[in-house]
Amino acid sequence: MPSKVTLKLAEGKLNQKQFTFDSRTACIIGRAEDCNIQIPNDKHHSRISRYHCLLDINPPEIRIRDFGSRNGTIVNGECIGKREENQTPEEAAKLNLREHDLQDGDRIQLDRTVFVVAIESESKVSPICSPTFHIPLVADVPSQIKFNLDDNLGSLKGYTKIKLLGKGGFGEVYLARKDVTGELVALKLMLPQVAVMPTMKERFLREARNTKLLNHPNLVKLEDYCFTDGIFFFTMEFCDRGSVIDLMKKRGGKLSTEEATDIILQVLDGLHYAHTEKGIVHRDIKPGNIFLTVEERKLVAKLGDYGLAKAFDLAGLSGLSITGKEMGTPKFMPRQQVLDFKYSQPDVDVWAVAATLYCMLTLECPRNFEGIEPWFAILTRQPIPIRKRDASIPKPLAELIDLALMDKSELHFKSAIAFKNALLSVI
Repeated sequence: MPSKVTLKLAEGKLNQKQFTFDSRTACIIGRAEDCNIQIPNDKHHSRISRYHCLLDINPPEIRIRDFGSRNGTIVNGECIGKREENQTPEEAAKLNLREHDLQDGDRIQLDRTVFVVAIESESKVSPICSPTFHIPLVADVPSQIKFNLDDNLGSLKGYTKIKLLGKGGFGEVYLARKDVTGELVALKLMLPQVAVMPTMKERFLREARNTKLLNHPNLVKLEDYCFTDGIFFFTMEFCDRGSVIDLMKKRGGKLSTEEATDIILQVLDGLHYAHTEKGIVHRDIKPGNIFLTVEERKLVAKLGDYGLAKAFDLAGLSGLSITGKEMGTPKFMPRQQVLDFKYSQPDVDVWAVAATLYCMLTLECPRNFEGIEPWFAILTRQPIPIRKRDASIPKPLAELIDLALMDKSELHFKSAIAFKNALLSVI
């Protein structure tokens, strides 16, 4: 049985008596209409804040963080977060309030509403983090990587590692050469930080199988994948001009309107294919995930890491908290994705593309995250109009980007092709 976490209402006046979570997600509790668990917005619950606390759920793990609410969150009789009487919610969000790991049977109290935590845990497959069972860390992998695997997960038969290309929260990426053909590829090693459970492994490998079906000139091709000796391995098409971040550094900062929009239009072509032909959503679009190469003397943009990093986390394999520092600031995420961390509709990708274009033109992310808890910032702060960042951006383009980034109720552009056509009309 898969792991799951259930919040059971012990005291209070909610219509729903329990809330069950069986996969990685974030859950906001408060009086605001868009909270995952909405407390009645009436005089009986006025001591509960609009956005009161965040549950970071990675079954069977669950962690709670108070947003600096007026009256705090009580866990087993102890207050874990509360702002001072003279502080605003925004000031409280700057506080370094500690997170609290919850256990089966713990009680969460928000004024007169009380939940009891119930945790059911799945059996583990192989204790890859057990101190009695050595699994090579990424740094332990030898420079000459030789595999000869042949199972239903795919095959990796012979690669020579050349150099490190980059590191991330989940592992490392190397430039490697196929021993048989001499072709250069990007080889990614992803080391799970937790013991792998059957449903976790299958959930992630299913995402990899789907990703391998993607075949478009503006998507980085996933060539092969495998799980062996406690490590996930991938080989992908190698893009020799690096990422958009590298291009921005080469240009000394911002990109020109012409260069930025050309890259974004190509990315939207790749997204349209993935969304409509394969039904696959990326969920993690940002400048560092757009890679570049030259084909027939033309700069070609390819959207990379097609959702695998996010899928790795959603499957619970990262062992990282959604709210932890390792996950970084969610600069390219719409508020709808915070309110439902699993939310994976095409419009979320389109919003992230617009946010990426904003960054390419201004060197800034749409929202102001300075000095505030990032998740609270997404819930309470709207994107800053782009011409306030750079008044030289053409007005029609600026208005379109601002429209694409509106995310108070729902996202304006539902599809990549709709945003592409609108973008073509203003450049």
